[in-house]
Amino acid sequence: MPKLIKYTITIVSIFIVTSFASAQVQILDSTQVDSLTFKATREVLNKLPTDKFQKQVFLQAGKQLPYRLLIPKNYTENKKYPLVITFHNSTRIGNDNENQLEPLSKIWIRNEIYDHYNCFVIAPQFNTRSSNYVANDGGILISRPSDDVNLVLELLKNVEKTYPNVDKSRIYLVGYSMGASTAQNIMSLAPQKFAAMVSVAAVPDFSNLKAIKTKNIFLIHGAKDTENPYEGSVELFKMLKNNSSLIFKTFTALDHNNINIPLLLTDEIPKWLFSK
Repeated sequence: MPKLIKYTITIVSIFIVTSFASAQVQILDSTQVDSLTFKATREVLNKLPTDKFQKQVFLQAGKQLPYRLLIPKNYTENKKYPLVITFHNSTRIGNDNENQLEPLSKIWIRNEIYDHYNCFVIAPQFNTRSSNYVANDGGILISRPSDDVNLVLELLKNVEKTYPNVDKSRIYLVGYSMGASTAQNIMSLAPQKFAAMVSVAAVPDFSNLKAIKTKNIFLIHGAKDTENPYEGSVELFKMLKNNSSLIFKTFTALDHNNINIPLLLTDEIPKWLFSK
């Protein structure tokens, strides 16, 4: 893990909200994270037992996709439930069906979240990169989905068939880093399937802007991110300037490695998703 020094954490974040002519919203958050807070926050998530996530493997046409499935608390067949798909970053590539449960997927088994936000959660694991990056003509890194990303759409159909009480009007995407790029990729591939997306520190996908121009999108990025450059999210925000359902939150003091920390022990992500 890269250096975690020179960070502090603010007691109260400073928010500056600006509205554009299109009614877009940009949030500037000055929260800082020190190394002790980083370690303590990750430890809370790492200590959570993950056995609530069932181990499954989806098979199709000779391909397999390991995934974990979280069933809503006090599940009943007589109730409709939202469904969240969480995508892992590139350090979690593999097929052990364990490592994809990174912090943004584990938030759903925190007692405060699991008790209040009843939903299915799917956490697939990719054996190779799910998104690959190339520079466009303007020099901005953009993401392109791997072939295996299409397996997720087939997996979703399978889960919907197994659990007919999945609320098809409330299917959400969440991802960090490569996983956020994959969330954008799959939103662009099948925008009609998804009600909202949270994208944290992504390399953006500009391939289907017309189809996502009215989608509920929560872009989150650190201004000091040089690994997946912050400028990519800035550019996507500009390109979707007429999308009044898009929020762009910039953590002005954070980089790629600590961008998740302020999001892990709050209900900010579930609360926003469930409002859509």
